[in-house]
Amino acid sequence: MTTEHLSTPELEQTAAFHPARLVLTILLILLGISAAAQWYSRNITLPRYCEYPVSVMQRVYQVLTEKTPAGAGDRKPYIIAARLTFLVPRDSNEALNDYMNRLQRYIDQQCQ
Repeated sequence: MTTEHLSTPELEQTAAFHPARLVLTILLILLGISAAAQWYSRNITLPRYCEYPVSVMQRVYQVLTEKTPAGAGDRKPYIIAARLTFLVPRDSNEALNDYMNRLQRYIDQQCQ
């Protein structure tokens, strides 16, 4: 059907832009992504930290204090530890020891 056969009201109806629908669609997508990320962190990521919490905390400390914590060795354990700092970010004025204590409490709570 071409626009030549449509009357003015029909043409206006098909050409109308609905920003509310667009905003609602984008909002639903963002909420879905957020919910999926939270589910993934609770069910997939956190169990990794619960298996070996002491070694994870040691690696987090190394990631935060050393320039190349893995050296020439395997980087994967340090990448996993670094992800924890994204799940539980450090406050801007928080001392390193306070952050490490808060992080330990967070892991303890999540791993119960």
